[in-house]
Amino acid sequence: MPLANAIKEALSTQSMVRKMFEEGNLLKKQYGQDKVYDFTLGNPDIEPPPAFHRVFAKMAKEDKIGSHGYMTNGGFPEVRQALAEKTSREQNVRIDGSRVIMSCGAAGGLNVVFKSILNPGDEVIVPCPYFMEYRPYALNHGGSIVEAATKPDFSLDVDAIKEKLSVKTAAVLINSPNNPTGRIYPAADIAKLAALLEEHGKKCGRMPYLISDEPYREIVYDHAVVPPILSAYKESILVYSYSKSLSLPGERIGFIAVGPQVTDADTLIAAFAFATRILGFVNAPALMQRIVAELTFAKVDVDIYKRRRAAFTEILDGCGIKYAKPEGAFYLFCQVPQRKHVSGGELADGGADDTAFVDHLKQQLVLGVPGAGFGKPGWLRLAYCVDEKIIKASGPAFRKAMETW
Repeated sequence: MPLANAIKEALSTQSMVRKMFEEGNLLKKQYGQDKVYDFTLGNPDIEPPPAFHRVFAKMAKEDKIGSHGYMTNGGFPEVRQALAEKTSREQNVRIDGSRVIMSCGAAGGLNVVFKSILNPGDEVIVPCPYFMEYRPYALNHGGSIVEAATKPDFSLDVDAIKEKLSVKTAAVLINSPNNPTGRIYPAADIAKLAALLEEHGKKCGRMPYLISDEPYREIVYDHAVVPPILSAYKESILVYSYSKSLSLPGERIGFIAVGPQVTDADTLIAAFAFATRILGFVNAPALMQRIVAELTFAKVDVDIYKRRRAAFTEILDGCGIKYAKPEGAFYLFCQVPQRKHVSGGELADGGADDTAFVDHLKQQLVLGVPGAGFGKPGWLRLAYCVDEKIIKASGPAFRKAMETW
């Protein structure tokens, strides 16, 4: 039978991250695991913190009736309450468990939100660069992504977002710390954005939601702080995942939190619970719900990522590859260097071709992801959630690649 047209198109332009990751697996089979420098996938390699293993073992031994059965689609009430208390402290608000919906990670959470708020033709504005899966998530539910430029340092450009606002704008989606840049959007910029959305909503009669995708909230460096969203704007929604903070990407556990002043919040929350069911999630994994409720402030050792960042930036500095220094997450977003003529050494036009540079790096068994996949051609993303030995061993390969570029 023929495929749906939307899926056909998606398969032809499928995620560059996954494509490069699969190529990496083939190269590892050919050359060996330690000879391929794979920086493609944001798949945390750090083990979950010791507290996770203790709680997991304890709950695995329990024989409590209903521990693994259905619950309300929003999740176990006691779990929702525990995570509401965590969210209240972090977001400088006061919410209870009724404002929290457990989700199958942030990806599941975003699909639930989009299913609930988007009508055909609606738009979601995202600062660029952005996580490439946002586009198909919106398309899943009849919406579309509208890109808004950021400033040269990848901070929010509120004026650029203003230019993209229209009566079709259902939401603005931000991701801080950002994938792929590691930029944390400061509180002052969030306040400006909130004022803009408030003004726009009053003018056009439709108040856009501000959705904050925060899987990297705990992965920050040098005492950086991720500003709260729920206390900054009335119509705000938080989507969170434990994939990074507890290194549990395969367990698919996260939650949605609704701000205390959201208009008609009860109806919105009911929509999230309904969407969770009809999208086929039904509910978030029962065991993982109960585990994360006991680990509300546990997290992986971020110093490991900080050491890797230092090791990687030392290599890139030595090679002359420029990058945006990440304030959080575990990615280096690098500017593609201008290409030199092999003979004369003069700069050639077209040196910012990210796909060509990624292919060039691959000749030295270094794997990254072209920036075009994140809406930013001329850049590439390198993920450093890999063993520090691999990062350090990649130095000669990067140097050789730069010598012949």
